[in-house]
Amino acid sequence: MKQEFKELFISRWERYFPGAELPIIYYYSDEAGTSELKDSKNEYRCLIGNLKRVREGHSFVYSVRSRGCTGGKRYSGFTDRLRKNFEYFLSYGIPGKLEGERYKQSPELVKQYMKNRQFSPAPGKYLIFKRWDKLTEDDQPSAVIFFAAADVLSGLFTLANYDRADACGVITPMGAGCSSIISYPLQEAKSGDFRCVLGMFDVSARPYVLNNTLTFTIPMKRFEAMVGNMEESFLITNSWAVIRERIADK
Repeated sequence: MKQEFKELFISRWERYFPGAELPIIYYYSDEAGTSELKDSKNEYRCLIGNLKRVREGHSFVYSVRSRGCTGGKRYSGFTDRLRKNFEYFLSYGIPGKLEGERYKQSPELVKQYMKNRQFSPAPGKYLIFKRWDKLTEDDQPSAVIFFAAADVLSGLFTLANYDRADACGVITPMGAGCSSIISYPLQEAKSGDFRCVLGMFDVSARPYVLNNTLTFTIPMKRFEAMVGNMEESFLITNSWAVIRERIADK
């Protein structure tokens, strides 16, 4: 990551979203630095829970050997396996054997749903998360994740649609919290459409974020364009100034 771009985004973010939390990034690599490994702590079975420390400025290194749920491993590309009886787990369960999450109406519907979910193998041995201000010259982010409330999300959403002729610069596909920040954004990058992903609606992942927080994940190439558009967009208008002041007051 070029340090000039890193600092450019920070300066524009502080100007138009004063006091708002910096985003985190992730990238795949076949090597993990000593400092990143020492700074990393796998404290939760849920991948989303382990990102809390990243948001505070620490690194988190994730791999096929990391302790965690099968969903996190699948949606980060480290395994294509699903837990046994997954179609029942995601629907109404098996009486006396398995409690269902009831996110889908029936096992049959789960099977249809999963047929449309692409699996993409991880392009590296490690998936490394860092906060934006901790990026080094050697880091090459795949995507940028914002944890944000409504006012910040409104700015990101509008900026994501600023230079598109269609109305669908942002998608909100159903899936696990980790799929909304990893697998879906990576699929968007591969497709060449580079749509942003509004996520963290997963009821199982929501205990790991505040009640007014969602995620907004942007493929890196799209993010670069959005940052380039900031100073000619609605962000310089009086309309946004009202929201900007409200963000600053929180």
